[in-house]
Amino acid sequence: MWYSRRSSLLLALVLCGASLSGQQPSIGSLSPAQQSAKPRARDLGVPFDGTPGPLNAITDVAGVEVGATTIIRGEGRQAVRTGVTVVLPRGKKWDPVFAGYYAGNGFGDLTGAAWVQEGGMLGGPVAITNTYSVGTVRDAVLAWFDDELKVSIPWHQPVVGETSDAGLNDIAGFHVKQEHVFAALNGARAGSVPEGNVGGGTGMVAHGFKGGTGTASRRVSGRYTLGVLVQANYGSREWLTIAGVPVGREITDLQRERGAPAPGGTREGSIIVVVATDAPLLPHQLARLARRVPMGIARVGGTASNGSGDIFIAFSTANPNSAKTAGGPVDLTMLPNGDESPFFDATIQAVEEAIVNALVAAETMTGYNGNKVYALPHDRLRAALAKYNRLVK
Repeated sequence: MWYSRRSSLLLALVLCGASLSGQQPSIGSLSPAQQSAKPRARDLGVPFDGTPGPLNAITDVAGVEVGATTIIRGEGRQAVRTGVTVVLPRGKKWDPVFAGYYAGNGFGDLTGAAWVQEGGMLGGPVAITNTYSVGTVRDAVLAWFDDELKVSIPWHQPVVGETSDAGLNDIAGFHVKQEHVFAALNGARAGSVPEGNVGGGTGMVAHGFKGGTGTASRRVSGRYTLGVLVQANYGSREWLTIAGVPVGREITDLQRERGAPAPGGTREGSIIVVVATDAPLLPHQLARLARRVPMGIARVGGTASNGSGDIFIAFSTANPNSAKTAGGPVDLTMLPNGDESPFFDATIQAVEEAIVNALVAAETMTGYNGNKVYALPHDRLRAALAKYNRLVK
């Protein structure tokens, strides 16, 4: 088959259809053995700076849960290659956290960002999907709190980010539905996070190779944890750099095979990055973290081109009193600004690794109108690293 079944694995509850078999959509779960079936960048000998947490994932930050729904069915002009990913800061409950926001280039959307900037708060999950499904996902998040959690929230602006999967997905078909968002939210959990062609990253392309979802984490100052999750759908092949090696110039074939893009067109690409930490950082400090994300992207060769939506949000799970909205003073803890530099380093390092993890995990995919995007070949990546004496053996 042109598409490996491993790419249709689920993070928790995932609706997916076999693209060629004609089977009906099914619901399944990802076992621990399946989670570790794919190599990650470090397994291939890619060197990175910093010390990761035990899972090397955003879920190393205690309390953070991630869920995803992957939708794969059909071919030709009926090819659906899309989904939704959700990140819940404190699990399945209404419990706002301090947050900060930054757009490296604003050719994209993150709903609810105005209140993150104004109020320094993130209420509910961060969801990521394709460009045309932002409204559906936003409405579904609101409905989930009412219908599933039975929580009455007087005011909520859901935070939903997007990147365009029009090259591989029938994006104008609006295939992400409320039930897909509910499945991702209800199935969200801590633990290992599947990467590559999953969730909102299913139909994404990065640096001319198959892109998608990636994650990584860092220990900071021996006490705190910082984790990131990326949806990588940006960048040109010639600038792809891994561990300082010009991989995009070493691997110049395996270019995208194009038929016609789905209605809605194509653009230069985008990347959404979610940064989480358990350190007691206040909103202005979290915005500073978000502003360091582009430095990690630049390490891999991203340039924030005119048509790229490079949008980032950072939140802290510390300070349980951050949810209070009125009623007088509250007791908070914070690190002084002078202690934040190690977190800047950790953000840059984790973003770089998460993007490479997405590229390593992604698999070759054929989608809308026969458009085909190749996976980054692991053997040739290792050969390029070895050529420049960067391969960890």
